[in-house]
Amino acid sequence: MKTLKQYILEAEKKGIAIGHFNISNLETLRGIFNSAKKLGVPVIIGTAEGEQNFIGTKQAVALVKSLREEYDYPIFLNADHHYSFDKVKEAVDAGYDAVIFDATGMSFEENIKVTKQCVDYAKSVNPDILIEAELGFIGSSSKVLEGIPEGVKITEEFLTKPEEAKRFVAETGVDMLAPAVGNIHGMLKGGKDPALNIKRIKEIKEAVGIPMVLHGASGNSAEDIKAAISAGMSVVHINTEIRVAFRKALVKSLQENPDEVAPYKYMKDPIKAVENIIEEKLKLFSNL
Repeated sequence: MKTLKQYILEAEKKGIAIGHFNISNLETLRGIFNSAKKLGVPVIIGTAEGEQNFIGTKQAVALVKSLREEYDYPIFLNADHHYSFDKVKEAVDAGYDAVIFDATGMSFEENIKVTKQCVDYAKSVNPDILIEAELGFIGSSSKVLEGIPEGVKITEEFLTKPEEAKRFVAETGVDMLAPAVGNIHGMLKGGKDPALNIKRIKEIKEAVGIPMVLHGASGNSAEDIKAAISAGMSVVHINTEIRVAFRKALVKSLQENPDEVAPYKYMKDPIKAVENIIEEKLKLFSNL
């Protein structure tokens, strides 16, 4: 089987993107995998620190690896938004396929320093592991929001700057970059998220020359996501929309079956709700 990097580079050449979807439980993983397998496209499973702690680091690796081996299928595991070298090291040592080091709370110089430390360690353990970094703050919570998260500014002067991105990539050696281009983590309660800055995506892509990742795509319009992929995004992250769909379906299932106590029975509808969301997103990302 090809490596995750090879699949991402193929997507980049085709002008499409690979879907990255976060999980907190086996049911969500099953829903994501079912849809990816149905469409025959590679998929990335993500666990941020909280999700990873809930599932278990080694358990998350084992779950994804079991699907990959049983079905000979390109499903990969990413340690999403890890905030320290120690947490990155934990994911690398456990066998994750990729790790995102998020140092947006640090200064630019400190971000470069610790990101390079993460890259150097990861490559010494497994040359095929991908290290991604985030440059520019887009918030940190995958939930339904009343408004733009505190500290996030989406006007042009606050977005990731191409010249800084170029220097950052050159000095850290990261495999992928997640820039701030008008995107926000979570999704707005009142409707669609603000439009992405497609022009800035193109400028950053030209400057860095490596695959880029769109975070916080829950709530963005299909048109915006397609334009972002055409402009240079090769991986697209969705989390909040999955959580919302799963929770709504679970609540409805429990209300309609108040006496049912077997989880494998009342979890069928939530899994199907996840499948529907994932199928819609994967078709969009892959132009299917």
